[in-house]
Amino acid sequence: MIGKVVPLVTICDFQGGSQPPKSDWIDTPKDGHVRMLQIRDFTKQNVRAEYVPKKEGINTCSSEDILIARYGASIGKVLTGKEGTFNVALIKTIPNETVLLKKYLFYYLKSQVFQNFIKNVGSRAAQAGFNKNDLKGLNIYLPSISNQEEIVKVLDKVQSLIQKRQVQITALDDLTQSLFLKTFGDPKINPFNWAIGTIKDLTLSSQYGSSKKADENSGEFPILRMNNITYNGDWDFSSMKYINLDEKERNKYLVNKGELLFNRTNSKELVGKTAVFREETPMAFAGYLVKIVPNDKGNSEFISAFLNSAYGKTILLSKAKSIVGMANINAEELKNIPIYLPPKEIQDEFASKIEVLLKHKDAFEKGLEKLKTLYNAFLQNAFKGE
Repeated sequence: MIGKVVPLVTICDFQGGSQPPKSDWIDTPKDGHVRMLQIRDFTKQNVRAEYVPKKEGINTCSSEDILIARYGASIGKVLTGKEGTFNVALIKTIPNETVLLKKYLFYYLKSQVFQNFIKNVGSRAAQAGFNKNDLKGLNIYLPSISNQEEIVKVLDKVQSLIQKRQVQITALDDLTQSLFLKTFGDPKINPFNWAIGTIKDLTLSSQYGSSKKADENSGEFPILRMNNITYNGDWDFSSMKYINLDEKERNKYLVNKGELLFNRTNSKELVGKTAVFREETPMAFAGYLVKIVPNDKGNSEFISAFLNSAYGKTILLSKAKSIVGMANINAEELKNIPIYLPPKEIQDEFASKIEVLLKHKDAFEKGLEKLKTLYNAFLQNAFKGE
């Protein structure tokens, strides 16, 4: 592919945002006002919209314009899809579209070429950030418009496949709860008239985790902490620490496949996160977690699905006791939570179906990782002229 490397500032202008006085801001739409866009409007959901007077000289953007976050934890984030004016934390790109396609610029800004440049520039300041002058040292690989269109077409295709795969994974998560409700009925109304008991009736033993100090680099056993359990009852092993355990401690502080972990201390919204440990190799678990070993009447997949249901989340929220900014539900309170008691064979059948769903999900997630690797490789190579 033939192209040339040019300074980005020769084919793209950059426009800074404005910061009207806070006394001018309102939170309801009004004639003569325009929405004030901030980084959070792009990175968070259900953000309250704010509006400022549309005065002469105020810079605005359309939903097709590309903005870049200028500083802080979001430095370098590429933001688009909203219209209004924008504050000083954002900078608007204005490409010369006779030589630089807006969508090609979008992908360039998301590439590691640009992201590495911005992180390097931002690291020089007391607070990570950059301004328009910093971009004078930035070059871009510029092929012909037809070749830019070709690159964009490939990247759009891979991005579309990634989004579809993510939708499939989300659908499988939703299917888990649908399967729970179909098998056992809504626990709020108990349509199948199962006997009612408590989680204690399904529990063989419970155990708090280890309070040993963990290390990021050394230790025989990975240790699960509250951040490793997701809100919907899945696992995130991306951030792990390690500890050593002697023989006696291993019996207490290791969790085995099929056992349940419950997050007993967290913020009020997150306390009670619950997940079944499904790995073949045991791991340690930290003191903010409680291990539940089910008895011959209970199955961990059933208990976990119950606690992760909308009804279960409501119960957990009502039982969480706040202590200095954190909330807590201890092991005894957990075991005293009311739960319906379906026959064990139905619980086991449910668990078998969950296992099948998880195999599909694992295959989809591996496929997703391959697509992301492919996407990043295309992104890197495209802006190196390869």
